[in-house]
Amino acid sequence: MWGLLLALAAFAPAVDVGLGASGASVLGLALPATTEARGSTPAPQSSPVQPPAGKDNETSEPHVRIRIVKKKKVITKKRKKLTSPRPLVTARPPVTTTPAGAPHLPEAAEPGCPPLGLESLRLSDSQLQASSSQSFGLGPHRGRLNIQSGLEDGDLYDGAWCAEQQDAEPWFQVDARHPTRFSGIITQGRNSIWRYDWVTSYKVQFSNDSQTWWGSRNRSSGMDVVFPANSDPETPVLNLLPEPQVARFIRLLPQTWLQGGASCLRAEILACPVSDPNDLFPKAPALASSDPLDFRHHDYKAMRKLMKQVNEKCPNITRVYSIGKSHQGLKLYVMEMSDQPGEHELGEPEVRYVAGMHGNEALGRELLLLLMQFLCREYLRGDPRVTRLLTETRIHLLPSMNPDGYETAFRRGSELVGWAEGRWNHQGIDLNHNFADLNTPLWEAEDDGLVPDTVPNHHLPLPTYYTLPNATVAPETRAVIEWMQRIPFVLSANLHGGELVVSYPFDMTRTPWAARELTPTPDDAVFRWLSTVYAGTNQAMQDPDRRPCHSQDFSLHGNIINGADWHTVPGSMNDFSYLHTNCFEITVELSCDKFPHESELPQEWENNKEALLTYLEQVRMGITGVVRDKDTELGIADAVIAVEGINHDVTTAWGGDYWRLLTPGDYKVTASAEGYHPATRNCRVPFEEGPVPCNFHLTKTPKQRLRELLAAGAKVPPDLRRRLERLRGKKN
Repeated sequence: MWGLLLALAAFAPAVDVGLGASGASVLGLALPATTEARGSTPAPQSSPVQPPAGKDNETSEPHVRIRIVKKKKVITKKRKKLTSPRPLVTARPPVTTTPAGAPHLPEAAEPGCPPLGLESLRLSDSQLQASSSQSFGLGPHRGRLNIQSGLEDGDLYDGAWCAEQQDAEPWFQVDARHPTRFSGIITQGRNSIWRYDWVTSYKVQFSNDSQTWWGSRNRSSGMDVVFPANSDPETPVLNLLPEPQVARFIRLLPQTWLQGGASCLRAEILACPVSDPNDLFPKAPALASSDPLDFRHHDYKAMRKLMKQVNEKCPNITRVYSIGKSHQGLKLYVMEMSDQPGEHELGEPEVRYVAGMHGNEALGRELLLLLMQFLCREYLRGDPRVTRLLTETRIHLLPSMNPDGYETAFRRGSELVGWAEGRWNHQGIDLNHNFADLNTPLWEAEDDGLVPDTVPNHHLPLPTYYTLPNATVAPETRAVIEWMQRIPFVLSANLHGGELVVSYPFDMTRTPWAARELTPTPDDAVFRWLSTVYAGTNQAMQDPDRRPCHSQDFSLHGNIINGADWHTVPGSMNDFSYLHTNCFEITVELSCDKFPHESELPQEWENNKEALLTYLEQVRMGITGVVRDKDTELGIADAVIAVEGINHDVTTAWGGDYWRLLTPGDYKVTASAEGYHPATRNCRVPFEEGPVPCNFHLTKTPKQRLRELLAAGAKVPPDLRRRLERLRGKKN
């Protein structure tokens, strides 16, 4: 059987050199680089040094000697020779030979292979092995690109794979479980706020049975290649193999690492599946979708072009508009989708999705571009669900709130952008901390007993400091705030990446010095419902076999969490939306991988499609109605809708219509407006789909009627005159 397995491996034509992140060739690097001493700076730099020519470790002796220069002290250690080295072949042969000697026709060269799936968790923990580990929290299952540690080292969720200090020949191994063409390796160091650990050079081996191994050879010299690795903990470094190799297993053998540190790494493997004519291995799961959509990453120009195409295909239900510009002048485009685009229809709620607040979290951007294509296509096909959604709701999709940051991340690419590059806008501002802090003044007023009689519990004004010309407010943030103020949004979600969880307000802890603390809003039941709806219909979050992304297992709590109980975020968009407008907003962390490879986009769309649609439909949950003047039947703008027992009110739009999200139950609702007598009525929200109509007619107060009459120059009616006289008498 193993003869058949070995017969599947072969060379394939490919690039001539391996490249590091700087583009340096790895040709001729036959020996390990010099080890480095830890510097005084937080991220000391290192650069592999090419050893003298002729010190080749491809020898017939059972061991080879490797010279390592350490602080002018020469250390010699023995290292075992590679088992069954790969025989050399000429470049681009018509027929290549496997290590077992069986002929195999080369497959067509491919422009580049996608990631194998360490970062996205498509590979299970059992597929990662290592020679040793310092602890379980530093085991091989933690050797995934961009994995993040917890706040404390030494727990079960540390920030890399780390070999034991006494392990003289460490290795980290990946089992692809089926024949695979390996073409490149990306590595990082250990993610930690306490330690500096990274590998500075490594070799690569391959195997079909995990017993017999061969190495990656330099085609011109025939020597085993030593690849330059990392010079800091976070920057991903790519090395392409001189010759792609077809095998089942790939093994990284660290040669040198930062002096004083340990052999620690996080990795991603670039690999293409190959055919298995004998069906000896289980087939890899296909990443596909039945929807014929544009599954690729779109830079600014491509995004703008796609939105224009959707608008041209569905002109009757779409409108593209801009809400402002980024710091570098890129427009913040919004796709509006409704049966009457461009106008607010009385009684029709407004809903929005916002993505790309952090520019390197690219999945949300692509999901919104896919969603607008899907809604357009399904509407034209007459899908009743989509037709109802677009008829009864006005939807606004902002795919890129931070286009400057995205362009930076896009240029680096999905695997090389790292964890943070492109997160901030061009000014270096984190937009999710850039909204006005309205929590603090509200809570201070509550502590002083001023809410709601003196200080309202809703629509808090912008603080004075925030409106100053020199205030540190990004143009992207200002544009979104003005957008919120123009349109009476009811429901929203902002799409992020890097985790699989839905978080809801408040995002800021009430105790100022607390890093995390459960801080619910008065509408906690509604927010928990909204969060559960998205998490409960997201395929990835509902996968019972999925492992935690980084350092917390959110599946234990239904994949939802109060934002402040996760980590405090002052000035978040969620809190601002709730306190400054009528809008209820949550944050959806869509994927462990912030910038998934485009080959994974079809599966990510399938993971989120139902959740995106179902969440939009939650705007029907609760009560809705119009507050009108009893005499004129005209709608009353800015009327306050208060629900007994919930210390948070909403207001009516300019036509007098309102929407109040509520979970099922019986409520006493009061509508009030300046110059009118308040009115109260009981409204029941059933479990069936709503919303429930709850209209109000308000009567003007005598003072208000008098003001209007005097302003119009009319005579005061006798009944109003007598009523005013009685009121004056009581006052006297």
